[in-house]
Amino acid sequence: MAGATGREEPSGNEEHPAASHHEGIWPDEAMIRPPIEILGDESLAAPTETVRPAPNRFTHELIGDEPYGFVAAQERTGYIPAGTRVVLMRVDGDRCWVVDGDGRQVLVPASSLRKLPEAGTGS
Repeated sequence: MAGATGREEPSGNEEHPAASHHEGIWPDEAMIRPPIEILGDESLAAPTETVRPAPNRFTHELIGDEPYGFVAAQERTGYIPAGTRVVLMRVDGDRCWVVDGDGRQVLVPASSLRKLPEAGTGS
């Protein structure tokens, strides 16, 4: 059927030319999407809990996976994996404030930190 431009327009029933190329590769549903979830404001990192620009020189590394959460969030947000290099910002008793390479400023146990041999060097 000719459209307003005078060219033949697809009816919507034609198969895309590349579809046969993918035949047998894709399942019946080419893409499965997870349900959409709108996160609350508590899932955002407050500006006071991030450092910009993020550090590129580090003093310590984590010796174990450490859960972290932001002050606004009552639950743990995620884990910083063992081996992550951080900058030690402040010691508060047996806990330390550190900043990772993504700029996350979090509180971790002092016992989970190991000083880098050349503290202050780049990553």
